[in-house]
Amino acid sequence: MVRWTWLILLLATLGLIDSRGWAADVAPSEIRIGHLHASTGPYASISMPVYLGLKLWIDQVNAQGGAMVKPFGKKIPLRLISYDDQSNPGTEATLVNQLITQDKVDILICDSGSVLTAVCVPIAREHKMFLFDPTGTGAAFFSKDNPYIALLADPVSTVWPRYLWEFLKTDVAAAGLKRVAILYSTNDFTGTQANAVRNALKEKGSPVQIVFDQGVPTSTSNYTVLINNIAATNPDVVLELGYVGNDIAFLRNLQDSGVKFPMVFTLYPGIETPTLLKNVGAAALDGVFSYVTALAMSYQPEVGMTEQQFHAAWEKAYAHSGVEYGWNALAGYLTGLVVGEALARTESMAQLDLRKAVFSLSGKLKTLIGTFQLNDEGAQIGELTPIGQLAADSKGGVHFVVVYPHDVATGQPRFNAR
Repeated sequence: MVRWTWLILLLATLGLIDSRGWAADVAPSEIRIGHLHASTGPYASISMPVYLGLKLWIDQVNAQGGAMVKPFGKKIPLRLISYDDQSNPGTEATLVNQLITQDKVDILICDSGSVLTAVCVPIAREHKMFLFDPTGTGAAFFSKDNPYIALLADPVSTVWPRYLWEFLKTDVAAAGLKRVAILYSTNDFTGTQANAVRNALKEKGSPVQIVFDQGVPTSTSNYTVLINNIAATNPDVVLELGYVGNDIAFLRNLQDSGVKFPMVFTLYPGIETPTLLKNVGAAALDGVFSYVTALAMSYQPEVGMTEQQFHAAWEKAYAHSGVEYGWNALAGYLTGLVVGEALARTESMAQLDLRKAVFSLSGKLKTLIGTFQLNDEGAQIGELTPIGQLAADSKGGVHFVVVYPHDVATGQPRFNAR
């Protein structure tokens, strides 16, 4: 056994076999894609759409004979190995180790959102596995000394709110709304966004003033007292930065309280619009500001389907799944597109060669959610989301009016709508 081990190491050093023991010039029967998802728990609403979006891409690719893998010069079927971590970070740690050490996957994709991504980052780095990160935007994940990660479908949290703070310091301040309240959930995603907005609003010469600034646990489910505390500071603008459940609870409590603010901004009405509409209703969303994603924008992709085509394919595949179609579904599909483009460009299946292939796409890959662009540390700095305002229609639905930046605006903001 020792002799065989040394032989394998020698052949790997000479480049005659790869890390899984394949002969360098012999194509494997499949490419194993390891993934984690949460079917239950607080992150299921953002995780399951990513999982199904990724699965839809894999099913389509396999229906065409597999993905083109450059080192072998042929199409190879993809096998998705996705374990359910049930939104539990401890369970996720066990399962990501299993994917790497037992399943010996070729491609590693973490679960959705920063809370669960935070578990995968150090494990992937320890095992020198390149981590395909769909939506974990926490700034701490990306550093010059960690080459084993790239953020694919969302801008990093320090960049994502750029249009928000620009809008507040220009158009909103010009309308006389200068007192800002910030309420945020204390996790890597929304905590980083809050910090970025706070720093921008406190810059020298800023025309706005922060009058309330408080973090609360991500598990917060009742905002009634917090809303009253915010109201006591007499803000013009309220920014509530949380996950799906936080936004639902906040907007429900705000509607029930009867408290009115000239401007309210929350994250997920624009990210998971159908879920928010289902849970809080059009009346509670009317007038709310949020990010505008590809669900309400028309990007012309050079790779893959348009949003309209993808939506139709999603409905055909998952109409009875019980999983809401939203931004995270697009994020899952985009993750698949990046994997496919990387396989078609990589010089080998070595993890750092996969990284090189992913980075070669930066600034060149145009998809249904915009232009894919990475900084040197693997953080996504493209795919920025404009600011929009929801308006209720006569049929119980909502639509977006894009208000910033001006070159993509479709209308003017309505302040005092809340």
